[in-house]
Amino acid sequence: MSFIDSPGELAPSSSAARASSAPRLLVVGCGGIGGIVAAHLYEQGHDVTAFTTNPLIADAINAGGFRVRGEASPGTVRGRAVRELGPDTRPFDYVVLATQPPQVEEAARGVVAHLAPSGAMLCLQNGLCEERIARIAGPERTFGGIVAWGASMVEPGVYDRTSSGGFVLGRLDGARDPRLDELARILEAIGATTVTDNLAGARWSKLAINCAISSLGTVGGDRLGALLRHRFVRRLALEIMTETVQVSRAIGVRLEKVAGTLDLDWIALTDAERTAAGSPGLFAKHALLLAVGARYRRMRSSMLAAIERGRPPAVDFLNGEVVERGAALDIATPINAAVREEVLAIAARKRKPGLAQLRALFDRTRELVGATSSSMRPPPADAPHEPSMAAASARTAASDEPSAAAADVQATGADEQAAAADVQAAAVDIQNDREGT
Repeated sequence: MSFIDSPGELAPSSSAARASSAPRLLVVGCGGIGGIVAAHLYEQGHDVTAFTTNPLIADAINAGGFRVRGEASPGTVRGRAVRELGPDTRPFDYVVLATQPPQVEEAARGVVAHLAPSGAMLCLQNGLCEERIARIAGPERTFGGIVAWGASMVEPGVYDRTSSGGFVLGRLDGARDPRLDELARILEAIGATTVTDNLAGARWSKLAINCAISSLGTVGGDRLGALLRHRFVRRLALEIMTETVQVSRAIGVRLEKVAGTLDLDWIALTDAERTAAGSPGLFAKHALLLAVGARYRRMRSSMLAAIERGRPPAVDFLNGEVVERGAALDIATPINAAVREEVLAIAARKRKPGLAQLRALFDRTRELVGATSSSMRPPPADAPHEPSMAAASARTAASDEPSAAAADVQATGADEQAAAADVQAAAVDIQNDREGT
């Protein structure tokens, strides 16, 4: 997708398409997710207002529009961003909260007076933010939205959608709501959108993934594809997700598959797998994470971006939630606790992100899970090889794990071929080194 650099050439939003009865939307936050959501809504001709307190972002959007590239990009879209809402601002039917989690409550308090009595706020944050917003807007006016795609803001007003996907919408109480159906129709232009009656199950599954991917991406300082090629990174991810799943089960949450493919109940380590020196099931889980890393290889941790911009990371809304709720249930979550402390140390500039730092974290946590880092070393030359990647894929399917993620790796094109090469190299690495964790 090429960019149109001259503001005078920007594709105008279709204001004529707006009906007087059309819902009014407010997008709060114009970072990676918020900027792309606002761009699509403008491009589709919705009655939308983009709101940001950042003057650099607002000035860039007002001068050059929303400049979007990457997956299903609308290109450059004319739109405006405001930095304040006056007392005469007409109420909004939907407020889309697209800030980082540490800012979401302040953002909600700042705009709740502009929410129509019959309107609703939609939380797009990772974590479990709906409970916090319900205390501000009320449970009946609080929706949750799980974002199944990635994005980043390259510079003010310039956005990169790093992976495809859509949304899952729902209410905390699981009730059906015609407003959710209306929002789903609006957001469909951005990605396939579904409505769930089990928001908690979908939210906790996504939390398990974010606790691993976003936090390890912060410590490792690299994109997802590069990190997940390493066995010890995948092992840490599995341990983080396992602890999160254990807490969710204790709470009574019925986990949902993420994007219809990632079954967190299946991917969580069994008691035997946590101590075994390799097994078919364990190998299949590593293979699945390789496929995930290939599909979302360009994804970069939003927490790392926040730290780089001098903002607090959202780790307390991710790993911190697991640690706090686990403690209340007397469930040990030592790996999540260690990752949380590592991210906070990086945010405080006491440590620098990088693969070596991530490896050091892995080594320090082995005693917490009853394993040793030596189990990750290459086996003797005559050690038997692990099964092939094809066998791993078969085991994944046999374990009731859909093969869509692995199939995505087979896509054609130069970028996809590079991803396939990453998977092949990692598969060879597995074949030559017995998975001991």
